[in-house]
Amino acid sequence: SGAEVAHETVEYLNARGEKVGIIKVRLFRPFSMEHFVAALPATVKTLTVLDRTKEPGALGDPLYLDVMTAVQEATAAGKAPFQKAPRILAGRYGLSSKDFTPAMVKAVFDNAASATPKNHFTVGIHDDVTHTSLDYDPEFSTEDPQTVRALFYGLGSDGTVGANKNSIKIIGEDTDNYAQGYFVYDSKKAGAVTISHLRFGPKPIRSSYLISKASFVACHQFSFLERFDMLKAATPGATFLLNSIYGPDEVWDHLPRRVQQQIIDKKLKFYVIDAYDVAKKTGMGVRINTIMQTCFFAISGVLPKDEAIAAIKKAIEKTYGKRGEAVVKKNFAAVDAALDHLHEVKVPSQVTSTFDIRRPVPEAAPEFVQKTLAPIIAGEGDSVPVSLMPKDGTFPTATSQWEKRNIALEIPVWDEQLCIQCGKCILVCPHAVIRAKVYDPALLADAPPTFKSAPARWKEFKDKKYTLQVAPEDCTGCALCVEVCPVKSKTEVKRKAINMAPQPPIREQERVNWEFFLKIPDNDRTSLNLSQVKDNQLLRPLFEFSGACAGCGETPYIELMTRLFGDRAVIGNATGCSSIYGGNLPTTPYCVDRNGRGPAWNNSLFEDCAEFTMGIRLAIDAQNKLAKDLLRKLSAQIGDELVSALIHADQSTETGLAAQRERVRLLLQKLNGLKSPEARTLAAVADMLVKKSVWGFGGDGWAYDIGYGGLDHVLASGANVNLLVLDTEVYSNTGGQMSKAT
Repeated sequence: SGAEVAHETVEYLNARGEKVGIIKVRLFRPFSMEHFVAALPATVKTLTVLDRTKEPGALGDPLYLDVMTAVQEATAAGKAPFQKAPRILAGRYGLSSKDFTPAMVKAVFDNAASATPKNHFTVGIHDDVTHTSLDYDPEFSTEDPQTVRALFYGLGSDGTVGANKNSIKIIGEDTDNYAQGYFVYDSKKAGAVTISHLRFGPKPIRSSYLISKASFVACHQFSFLERFDMLKAATPGATFLLNSIYGPDEVWDHLPRRVQQQIIDKKLKFYVIDAYDVAKKTGMGVRINTIMQTCFFAISGVLPKDEAIAAIKKAIEKTYGKRGEAVVKKNFAAVDAALDHLHEVKVPSQVTSTFDIRRPVPEAAPEFVQKTLAPIIAGEGDSVPVSLMPKDGTFPTATSQWEKRNIALEIPVWDEQLCIQCGKCILVCPHAVIRAKVYDPALLADAPPTFKSAPARWKEFKDKKYTLQVAPEDCTGCALCVEVCPVKSKTEVKRKAINMAPQPPIREQERVNWEFFLKIPDNDRTSLNLSQVKDNQLLRPLFEFSGACAGCGETPYIELMTRLFGDRAVIGNATGCSSIYGGNLPTTPYCVDRNGRGPAWNNSLFEDCAEFTMGIRLAIDAQNKLAKDLLRKLSAQIGDELVSALIHADQSTETGLAAQRERVRLLLQKLNGLKSPEARTLAAVADMLVKKSVWGFGGDGWAYDIGYGGLDHVLASGANVNLLVLDTEVYSNTGGQMSKAT
């Protein structure tokens, strides 16, 4: 792919009089010195070798070493087309899957032409630590003006990617145009922003890099306008298509200031459609893909409109024909309705908006989140310099709370008059966005005006207040809470104790309510009956706002485990869905309680989670034994009473665990005054005197297929290891094959 980018750039520069060239190495091993040297022109002065790898400890990277050897040996043997060997430079590109663009290729050539060029450089990474990177002009472009370059911002599972793949097939197979598509999305899957990069044109397309200058931009989720600077890539005179709940006469005042300014300055053609309304009325649910695809063809000019509509309907029959005539007819109806509901917006001459694009993370976020994670969240991760990356590669936990994705069109709203405080909605919530607390009524003195509460329905807390609160910006809108709610209004048939309502109008007030709710002290674990769902709802989850799909059936179990055991849990997680939504960067959903305690999370291979977790258990047991042995050895210095209490502690209840933690705190104070090696070792392992809860997580593909032999042995060992097998139904990450438990 890098060779095609370089080829495109070389042709562009040659056409403008620059003397540059490219050699593509198509067969790396065995490396043919004879053929390589024969491909070099006799006039070459500088040769830059680009490797897409980094070989720590080596004198150079693989291709560079081979080229250097080939040129020197051929020159010495008189077999080279030149008498004096050219200057040979080494560079790295595309590391960490970073895009490789014509601007970077030009920087490589500019470096080669320099009197004092950098050798062993990197291009595409801003290395402000070793200063080996090349600067490049991101505005440099070799894009063909005849090529239509389109960007589509969609939400995972809304059908945007599928529709764009169909568009590529329609244009690439049924017309004389060439077509290309790249699709960018992260591991959040159904909750992720998806960016489709499509090119169509009359000439072969060598541009194997993402689009930075677009002639068409489509935003399929209105809330994305607040999160991403998507019109930065729009060229002057480009077309902008927006899926909007606001019509052509009112949408302007609902756009961020920066978006308005860009539309005016770049003289963009601006169109809107309420695709969700069209989808609902034509029986498509929330699948807006066919509707937005129709709008693209109608206004982009890639194909004549009538020809494009006929091609779309043909593709619909091909794609959905097996699902029955009813499905095909619904899609046909969506196509026809899309054209009737597509409107061009008359663009005002001035910016009128009172708000702008939001910060990627709130101002209260820690420095690392602000400087390193925020650009990644905003889609600008490639701009993060090396100096802002963690020196040891570790990322902090408890960072998903800062992401605020705002992807739900509707969120649950609590009816405190109907609620029986059963906690079922909290139990099933896949993203831990519904929380409850019981607290002293005096705390309501500083409550926001719209903050809700009700008398607590517990005998133990009869004089307390109860609040059930939703995190509005973290909810994915799955509505499982409404589905599970057992309470129904006697006066309104469809009304329950929790009901879905549009998010935008209530987002700000509920954000304030959520922040106030978090300030209310967490309930004391020792005062609760942890075997009751009703009491469990009052425990703080230590797994929140993960990247799992909306409505995920796995995460409620993980969340419940962290409520019960998270402050002392050590987790080994088999690679699979649960490791992706549990450990996907930039943010981490495993978090900590008010005391800074939370799960220690580790990712095993797909096949060895049981053995991996067993190893964790053995290590903890060994450190526990070491700590007890040292306690006995240092008993005279520490105190016999404290040593005995630590060794024989009853940790079967929350009260017992709290007492043991207090003993460990006292122990560490005493050890701080002792200078012996044994005291230092004991201080290092003292925390292992508190009972640990060891868990292995994974899907049935791990547990019942590839990893069953290990799981069987761990179960047979009788070791104190908990194994949570999640019914993933299929091998989700590798195409959907059945596992033996499917």
